[in-house]
Amino acid sequence: MVRSLALNKGWMARPVKERWHKNPTALMGGIAINAGIVAPLIFSSDFTTIFLHLTNPSHYSILPSVGATICIGVTFLFLLGLTDDFIHIKPHTKLVGQILVASMVAFLGFRLQWFTSLTLDTIITIFWIVGITNAFNLLDNMDGLCAGVGGIAACSLVFLFPHQFAETRLVALVLAGSLAAFLIYNSNPASIFMGDSGSLVIGFTLSVLCLQFSETHPGSALSRLSVPIMILLVPILDTTMVTLVRLLSGRKASVGGKDHTSHRLVLMGFSERRAVFFLYGVGLISGIAGIIVSRQDNFTCPAVIIPVAVSVLLMGIYLAQIRVYPQKEFSLLRDKTFTPILLDLTYKRQMLLVILDFSLIAFVYYLSYRIRFDAEVFPFYFKVFLKSLPVVIACKFVAFFTIGVYRGVWGQMSSNDVFVQVKSSVLATVLAISMVTLIYRFENFSKGIFLIDWLLTLGFLLGTRGSFRLFSDTLKRRTLTGDKVLIYGAGRGGEILLREIFNNGKLNVKPIGFIDDDPLKAGKKLQGYSIFSGFNELDELLAKYPISGLLISFHQADPHKIENVKHFCRSNGLFLRQFSVHIDPIDLSD
Repeated sequence: MVRSLALNKGWMARPVKERWHKNPTALMGGIAINAGIVAPLIFSSDFTTIFLHLTNPSHYSILPSVGATICIGVTFLFLLGLTDDFIHIKPHTKLVGQILVASMVAFLGFRLQWFTSLTLDTIITIFWIVGITNAFNLLDNMDGLCAGVGGIAACSLVFLFPHQFAETRLVALVLAGSLAAFLIYNSNPASIFMGDSGSLVIGFTLSVLCLQFSETHPGSALSRLSVPIMILLVPILDTTMVTLVRLLSGRKASVGGKDHTSHRLVLMGFSERRAVFFLYGVGLISGIAGIIVSRQDNFTCPAVIIPVAVSVLLMGIYLAQIRVYPQKEFSLLRDKTFTPILLDLTYKRQMLLVILDFSLIAFVYYLSYRIRFDAEVFPFYFKVFLKSLPVVIACKFVAFFTIGVYRGVWGQMSSNDVFVQVKSSVLATVLAISMVTLIYRFENFSKGIFLIDWLLTLGFLLGTRGSFRLFSDTLKRRTLTGDKVLIYGAGRGGEILLREIFNNGKLNVKPIGFIDDDPLKAGKKLQGYSIFSGFNELDELLAKYPISGLLISFHQADPHKIENVKHFCRSNGLFLRQFSVHIDPIDLSD
């Protein structure tokens, strides 16, 4: 109904340079989302508690109805967003309205409970509501993304609340249902957009539901702090990365652009639908992790939190390196481009790698204790862990620097680098055992701890380093463009040629696969590309794939075979090139 009304009234989003969509699309989907949320809450929420708080807040200790609170806040933000959708009010005006709504929620008693200081906790609560509300507003940048991520977060919140919080679970279910229905029309290709009147409502509702979790959760303080962040990890990651990159590159953070996480995934080679589903997957994994953390104690929570945090940090680093805008648009500090500063940080100084290793060393050593000892005796050994942690960190960094872990080029991991990681992890474990024996005489320590620690350290070292190489290769493969070709010869020359194609964009070719006359290679793969049958099967391959040419990867071949290839290419209108590597001498005379 709303879509039909929008089409009749001309409420359309027109394609512009700063936005992603390419076709005129109906607006005002937020009207439908808001109706789907508010209508059930009006009949199921107790608004009398709001009245009691307003008339006598100092003597009323029970939190008001979360449904009523959200209903009032949602209505105000919906009207604010609707106004912006129609007349495009200034960003600071929207911000003032959001702060007013967030202040109302804090006044009614909802707080994050992250700090003992009531003043600090109130300020952080208002900042949380405004921040998450705007994060979902920024996340609404690709078909189905904001609604889908919001729906996943709402479903995760349903499992966070026990049965006695029936009203809160109901609000989460109502939000999830409204967004699921909206996704029918908003998934790629979208036939209607939600606009600010929808994204602001989604962000506000989820932020207040997370407040309710922090307020009522009986578990550890660590889970109260981490679970809301994990549930809303995708919008937090997107907003943080976009804001930092824009500020570093001299662009206004409030101005729209095509530099969000979803856009960067598309630049990597994902389709729009796959980019959105990838972020759905991130939201689902972080949501499940949040549910697990909410049911664990302080000793177990880090075993879930830290891997998720490190994975997201690495993903942010990967995506931030993708150039979105032309270099001339950047106006930053030194080289007027964001990328060289990031490269200087990661490739030359290796600061990020040292910080990452510091976190991994501490986490791996902790995880070793958590794996080795059960919950009953772990509190005792946790004290042993704390007193020996500085020694282990120091020993491992000495070993890493001695062996040369930080001398390699980030993103160019080879078999020699793997050997370096193995040697450094072995030396680190030997040094740690030696120092623990020297200082503590190995009392209350377990040999199994250091064996587990060595295995995990080696695994994480190889995993983090390998992930950079994997990202680099994946990016190169997915962004290849040009004429589609077959490589003739799946030997060593073919492998070298393939790597040259990955690293040299000027070649402007995109491999489909290999052909090779060796029948033993047929059906196998080389660097992920299929090896088809030999030259005699080219007719079938040409009919099946849109091939523009052939690349010959070998030199010494039967002249008759080469003539046959030339004849085939002439007959079928294909180009033919031969790969070669030359080391040409340079005349040193004047």
